[in-house]
Amino acid sequence: MTAALELQQWILGEGLAGSNEARVLDGVCERLTAEGIPLLRVNIAQPTLHPVIGGHLFIWQRDKGPAVQEDWRRNVTAAGDDYTQTPFAYMMDHDLFQLRFRLGAGEGCSDFPMLTRFRQGGATDYFALRTDFGGTPGQSPARRAMTSWLTDAPQGFTPDQIATIEAIGPALALVVKAASSQRVASSVIETYLGRDAGGRVLGGSIERGAGETIRAALWSSDLRAFTKISDSVPRDRLLGLLHDYFDCIVGCVHENGGQVLKFMGDGLLAIFNLEDDAASCQAALAAADLLRQRLEALSLERREKDLPVTGAYLALHLGDVLYGNIGAPDRLDFTVIGPAVNEVARIEAMCRALDQDLVISAAFAAAAKSHNDRIASLGRYVLRGVRRPQELFTLVAPEDL
Repeated sequence: MTAALELQQWILGEGLAGSNEARVLDGVCERLTAEGIPLLRVNIAQPTLHPVIGGHLFIWQRDKGPAVQEDWRRNVTAAGDDYTQTPFAYMMDHDLFQLRFRLGAGEGCSDFPMLTRFRQGGATDYFALRTDFGGTPGQSPARRAMTSWLTDAPQGFTPDQIATIEAIGPALALVVKAASSQRVASSVIETYLGRDAGGRVLGGSIERGAGETIRAALWSSDLRAFTKISDSVPRDRLLGLLHDYFDCIVGCVHENGGQVLKFMGDGLLAIFNLEDDAASCQAALAAADLLRQRLEALSLERREKDLPVTGAYLALHLGDVLYGNIGAPDRLDFTVIGPAVNEVARIEAMCRALDQDLVISAAFAAAAKSHNDRIASLGRYVLRGVRRPQELFTLVAPEDL
């Protein structure tokens, strides 16, 4: 078995074992170096499907320890302001699958500033490979892998060394594709379903009706006067407003251990399911306090930019809910259902009637009140669809005590 074939087999074995790109890259470089190929730097570039991250780089450099991962943001170039002057960009623009420059002779340095830096660092030869994964064009940006290989050998890569790199390229790209597909699936599912729900779905909870009854603090919120704002604000500004305020709300929920389950227009449903009722309610109250502070700062910042501003109505409740897969066989949603979900929606509607930003149920107040002396009664009210009148509460701001 040739050295290249042995390395192919090792790469595929690591892929089957679920090894990540950095580990595989370390192993490849270690083995190629042992075979006498004087590698200086190796890079794997992988575009991805993610709302914020545009792609991943995995970079191995001799004498600098294990390979490292670097991410570049979507719509932000990976190589600084001059990404269009990188070899990878050139290969994409010209539909090339290989590119080589003998840096010792100065090839490519006048066109690609990156190669000038590599040459100044002692590199003598640059070789890049592109491997496409097939599929429908435009289906996903994560449909190719690109690698670049640098050596500082005085004469550059030999023909045999180039042939070895070419031979292992498809296997290396296949491992990258497998790891990338798992990462993309995880990020997309968690982005659209939420962290906990996404993890449960990836863990196999995909059958309709699969789920469990949990006890949780429920969070239901929406934006003040959103209908009026949407009638008077251009679409781009309206989307900007939604993004800013949802970013604020979701951050407060996540930072306090909550899970965002659903966006409903300008509304949001979340749960806090911690070790006991008191902990869940205290986490929700901490998120509500943080939200009040951040909404004030956000609205001030937007006013200074002459952008529309709003606030949020918020209801907090505590109860048992069914947490799982609900829907039709070919269209499911991982969410919560039950009387408590309906009740928190009714309580949130009372924010307007009571002119309160925050309204808390009696069940929630009972669990949280012993740990929070800022909870104040608003009186008893009849909630639509709820048989008995309920006492409702709010949270007094610290400065009002």
